[in-house]
Amino acid sequence: MSLPTSYLTSVKNLPAIIDSLQKAQAPERFTQKFLEDLGFPSSADRLVITMLKALGLLTDTGQPTQRYHEFLDRSEAKKVLAQAIRSAYADLFQLNKNAHQMQKADVQGKMKTISQGQHSDEVLGKMAATFRAFSALADFSDEVDVSRQLEEGKKLSPANSDARPVDDVSGSGPLRMSGLVYNINIHLPESRDPAVYDALFRSLREHLR
Repeated sequence: MSLPTSYLTSVKNLPAIIDSLQKAQAPERFTQKFLEDLGFPSSADRLVITMLKALGLLTDTGQPTQRYHEFLDRSEAKKVLAQAIRSAYADLFQLNKNAHQMQKADVQGKMKTISQGQHSDEVLGKMAATFRAFSALADFSDEVDVSRQLEEGKKLSPANSDARPVDDVSGSGPLRMSGLVYNINIHLPESRDPAVYDALFRSLREHLR
C-alpha cells in the first residue's frame, strides 16, 4: 500500500517550517534538536520529521537525501515536493490523478478505501489534512504539462501517421526522416532538357538518404 501512515496533528506551522528548512543548511542528520534550533520545539512540530521521511526527503535514520538537497533550491522546491507527494501517495493518485485538488472529505474517503478501514475517521481526517497541507505548498503544473506532451507525442508518432518513407521521393506526400515528418515542395526550373531533371532528382535523393 503506497499511502503514508504518518501525519501531522497540526498543520498550522508547516509553511513556516518548510520556509525555515530552505533557509538553513542541510544538517548531517535531521534531529529533533535541529528542528528546535529552527524555532519549532513543540511535539506537534516534531511529527514533520516522520513526514519528511515518508516523502523521501530523509532516510529512515534522518540523513537528508538527494531530494532534500534539491528541495532546498527555492526555484525547484515546489516541483520537487510535488514529485515527492505523487510518489508517497501513489495509490491515492491512482484513484484520482488530480488528488491534490480534492477536498478534504474526498481525500479522507479515498484514504479509507485504500487503507481498507484500518484507521479511525479521526486519524484519516488528520492524514487527509496533512496531505492537503503539503500539496498546497507544491506545484503540480509541470507534471500536467509533461503528461499532455506525452499524449500529444503519441498522436504525432510515426506509428499513427501515414507518412511515406524517406526513399519515396515520388508524388507530393510528406517525407519521414528519423521519426520526423517533412513536407517538401519543389519548384522545377523551366527546361526542355530531360538531363536537367534527372540530375536534380539524383541530387535530391542523395541528400535525403
